[in-house]
Amino acid sequence: MIELPRGSLPRILHLVLVNAFVGGMVGIERTVLPLLAEADFGIASKASALAFIVTFGVTKASVNFFAGALSERWGRKRLLLLGWLVGIPVPLILIWAPSWSWVLFANVLLGMNQSLTWSMTVVMKVDLATKKTFGLVIGWNEFAGYAGMAATAAATAFLAANYGLRPEPFYLGVVLAVTGLILSLFVGETRQPSASSGGKTSLSMSTVLARGTFSDPRLSAASLSGLATNLKDGVLWGLLPIALSARGLSVERIGFVVALYPLVWATSQLVFGPLSDRIGRRGLIVGGLLVQAAGVSLFASGEAYLTYLIAAVLAGAGTGMVYPTLLAFVSDCSEPEWRASALGVYRLWRDLGYAVGALGGGLAADALGVSSALGFGAAIAVMAATTFFMRTRQTNSPA
Repeated sequence: MIELPRGSLPRILHLVLVNAFVGGMVGIERTVLPLLAEADFGIASKASALAFIVTFGVTKASVNFFAGALSERWGRKRLLLLGWLVGIPVPLILIWAPSWSWVLFANVLLGMNQSLTWSMTVVMKVDLATKKTFGLVIGWNEFAGYAGMAATAAATAFLAANYGLRPEPFYLGVVLAVTGLILSLFVGETRQPSASSGGKTSLSMSTVLARGTFSDPRLSAASLSGLATNLKDGVLWGLLPIALSARGLSVERIGFVVALYPLVWATSQLVFGPLSDRIGRRGLIVGGLLVQAAGVSLFASGEAYLTYLIAAVLAGAGTGMVYPTLLAFVSDCSEPEWRASALGVYRLWRDLGYAVGALGGGLAADALGVSSALGFGAAIAVMAATTFFMRTRQTNSPA
């Protein structure tokens, strides 16, 4: 039996639907853009090609930090709508971009779009849930977002294989952005008066930043684990299509592998999010980081299509184990008055992982080869698992 406040379930499901379109906006790039860098813009350096992920990650991380605190002052819905307005130009720029610098600018806008929209769908669901259902509703949210990403990655691969890398695959992005904006117009505000005035005093942004970075062992360990998870994703996002293409896979098969990874990531969160409410977060987070490392290592060493499919399942399942669970863990370890800010700080460090992974992975690929760069991502995940195990205790309620 789902223990949600009366009347909240339809509102949560509405937000689940919205986040499917949010995730789809990232999916338009997952298969096509790494291939487009060399084919249309002649960029041979892996580090230069992956600069679009760096701009995306830095922007998304930076805006995450402010989004939580701003939502406590301005309200969640305003930032959600602002995120969609910023996102609408992204596919149009990718269609018409005359140079790679335009692609980088589009990814600044995409980072802002993802931060504002995805952050608000997470925070709004937590607003509507109870402590015993944080993992459940966050699992729904993350499932929808990454299912949307997987579906769009597969769809753009199909379009690219049949019509070319541009412009047809990006037409889908226009539809996603406009539909997401329309759906969000009908979302109700979830911010409670106690989140901005009255009751307990909210902590300053600098205090919450310190807690999430170093002073609170639980929150800082969660931040490192999130960073390692998205570092791995940044490496796979930028290098996996290139690696599979170099190993002789067709665009269709590359698209299937690239889509399978977030699809497993998405669906597994429906299991692991609510499971963390019952058995606690710690074991799922540590185990998930190790499973991610196994999947990425298999991508690095594999030589057959079947091996890549198994690697995609492992990487996706490991990510699904930690993604909703870390968000629920941070929610456990923070108070309602500053929870949105705590989630913002966690997402700041988590999404910086995109930039660190893309930049570090690109440099490593140029210097040592793509397989070594993938191994770099796996090693960081193992380090984060060890750190989380040593610095935290079991929790699925405020510790």
